[in-house]
This record gives sequence, structure tokens and C-alpha cells, in this order.
Amino acid sequence: MAGLPVDVPVHVALHTTDVEEARAFCRKLYYAPLRIEPVGDPGRFDFSADVVELGPITVGEVGYGTDIRVSIGDLETAYHVLVPLTGVLRSRHHGAMVLADPTRAAVFRPIGHIELEWPGSCRLLSVKVDRAALERELDAALDQQVVSPLLLGASFDLIDGPGRTWVALVRLLLAELRGADGLASQPRMAARWRDLVVSGLALTVEHPYGEEPAGLQGPYRPRTVKRALDAMHAAPARAYTSRELAAIAGVGVRVLQDAFRQHVGMSPMTYLRRLRLDGVHAELTRADPGTASVSEVAYHWGFTHLGRFAGAYRARFGVSPSATLRDRS
Repeated sequence: MAGLPVDVPVHVALHTTDVEEARAFCRKLYYAPLRIEPVGDPGRFDFSADVVELGPITVGEVGYGTDIRVSIGDLETAYHVLVPLTGVLRSRHHGAMVLADPTRAAVFRPIGHIELEWPGSCRLLSVKVDRAALERELDAALDQQVVSPLLLGASFDLIDGPGRTWVALVRLLLAELRGADGLASQPRMAARWRDLVVSGLALTVEHPYGEEPAGLQGPYRPRTVKRALDAMHAAPARAYTSRELAAIAGVGVRVLQDAFRQHVGMSPMTYLRRLRLDGVHAELTRADPGTASVSEVAYHWGFTHLGRFAGAYRARFGVSPSATLRDRS
């Protein structure tokens, strides 16, 4: 296509036992506010990274050889996905704890501090996507304006569905771009692959918007389901009942519940509770701990029973809502 933007892939690699050299490499390619501290045997520190920069994406395979702790300041400019190829990575981001392994990726939004416990047994794919690129793609895919930063799920499945396909695409792209004579080394072809990585991520990661709020549950969603989803997103704090949502959709309660389970993967009320919990989580991560209170934010999002709310919040994010507010950075 004549108007296709062209980005020339840049391939860089490093293998070193020097911690400072590894820090400098990661700060240059990923984020300046980044700290790397070995917590295992420092004599086993053996950093290796093979990374390709391609316009708005940076894709690499990274390992450290020994247990380390990584601390990253507010991302601000990018979304990030970590996909362990071996081992288990433990992450903490805005009050949410995620264990990532070869079956599940960790996803980070461009807001808040990140702490990673990265064992020497863990080698992973690191995928950085510029904030504007992913937001433009999701906005275009859904044909509606999205709120920045995107309210994304903290992880996604790598065994079945779109997550498996997306990771296979990323691995193939990285393998192709490492070589000098592959098809992807051609700038225009590389640009097409780059766009596939960005658009594929937009359709893979969980988000609360219109057509695909549960991460591509199906290519078609009935109008009855969409009516209920639109109503919930328009007024998530409203005290909906199953009967009211069914009336909005124009079907019976049982029909709507069956349609939601088939096309969204959960019941309407479960979806509404998750939508509210994600809204509370996003607000707590932005709030000032000195002036905001968990109860006020919870009430604002329609939770009237604070005990049940706290239990549901902890089940979804792994920490209490007060911890999310207190740990805001």
C-alpha cells in the first residue's frame, strides 16, 4: 500500500555478566526509571537479551541467569506484556499481583509502579507497545472513543484462544527480524507484521469496551447482549437487577443469562460486578491517599455492602482495596 508507514527494524543484543552494563542496556531500550538488583547468587548473574525495535513496538527475549528484583517507575508512555518461556515471574502493579508462567502472560498499563520478582529459571518474551499505538488501534477496532490509559486486564491466557496465536506471532516476528535475509527484514513487510502485533494485542487482552469486553469471546455478539452491555457501561453504578437488564435487552432473564454465558463467558451480574471492580481499581490507583477513601470510591461505583466488596476486590486483584490506595505511586 502506498501510504503504509515504514519502520526499519533495529536489532540489538547483549550478553554480559556485568550488572551495570545490563542496567544501562535495559534503561536505554525500555524505561529510564528502572532498577535491577540481584537477590540470588551474584556470581551466577548472566544477562542475555536479543531485542528488536520496530517503530512503536520493542520485542525481545530476556533472561538474567540468577534471581533478580526489577523495579520500574511509572511507565507513562507504553503498555507492556511479559510472557515467560520458562519459569514463573511474580509481579505487583497497582495493587494487583500476577503470577505469569508459560500458560499466562502479565500485562502492564502505563500508570503506576511495577515490582518484578524474576527467578534465574525464568526467560521471557518482553513486548513493549507505545501507548498511543495501542490506544489508536483499540479505538479504531471498537469504533468508539476509549479512555486513556486503557482499563486492561492484568493477564491473559496463552494456552487457548487469541493469546496463543498472538504469542506465536510475536515469537515468529522476533525470529524473523533477528536474521538479515528473512521476509520480515523488508521494511514494508516488517510494518505489516508490526501492525499485526499491535492489532492482535488489542483483540487479545481483556478490556471493558463495547464489542469484545472479555477478550474476543466470539466474532459475533447478539444485539440483545450488546444492549445490556451498553447499559452497564453507560451507568455502571446503577443498581441493576437481572430482570431490569433483561427488560433493556428485550428478552427474558433466562435467555439473557444463557446469551451472556455463551458470548461473554459469564452472567450479566458477574460482568457488572467485574466492571465495577475494575472501575474502583482504576480510581484507587489514581487517587490521593491523603484525601480519598475506599468507602467513598466503592459507593461511587455502586457497591453498598463494603464487606462483600472488599472480599470480591481481593479475589480479583490479590490485595485489599486499602492496600491499592496506600501503595499508589
